[in-house]
Amino acid sequence: MLTLQLAVFAVCPFVLALTTHAFAPASSIVSSRTTNTPIRQRTVPSKLHESKDANMTDEEREIAMEKALKAMTAFSNKYTENTGTFYCSDKSIPAVVIKGLAEHKVTLGAPLCPCRFYEDKEKEAKEGYWNCPCVPMRERHECHCMLFLTEDNDFVGEETVG
Repeated sequence: MLTLQLAVFAVCPFVLALTTHAFAPASSIVSSRTTNTPIRQRTVPSKLHESKDANMTDEEREIAMEKALKAMTAFSNKYTENTGTFYCSDKSIPAVVIKGLAEHKVTLGAPLCPCRFYEDKEKEAKEGYWNCPCVPMRERHECHCMLFLTEDNDFVGEETVG
C-alpha cells in the first residue's frame, strides 16, 4: 500500500495539499465539513481572477461544496461504468481527486483536473482541455490523477465510491 501512496504522491501533487482528508473515506469528506471545526480561511481573490465563490458566505460555500461533491461522485461512478474503467484499490485516491474536482467546480465553475499545476486556473478551465474527463482520458484512457484506471493497471480496485 505504501508503494501505491508514494506513486500517487509523485504523480499527483494535489494529494499532498489535501493531507487533512487524504486518507479519509469519501463519505467523511462531506461530513467533516459539517463539524464544529473552523472553516479554513480563504484569501480574497483579486479583481483580475475573481473566484466563482468569492461572494458566498461560508455556509453557502459549504452547501455548494456538498452539492458539487455529490455531483462529481455521481459523475465519476457513471463515467467508470460507461467507459469500463475502474477506481484505485486505495479508496483515498479517488476520494481526494473527486474532492478536488468538486472544489474546482465551486471555485472555477468547471471540474478542472486537481492534479496539475496551472499558471492560470481560470484560463485552463475555460479552455476545457484539462476539465474532467480531460482530453487524454477521453482519447487514450490516460488519467494523470489515477481516478479512472484501465483494467491492466496494477492498482485497479473493484468498488465504486459512495
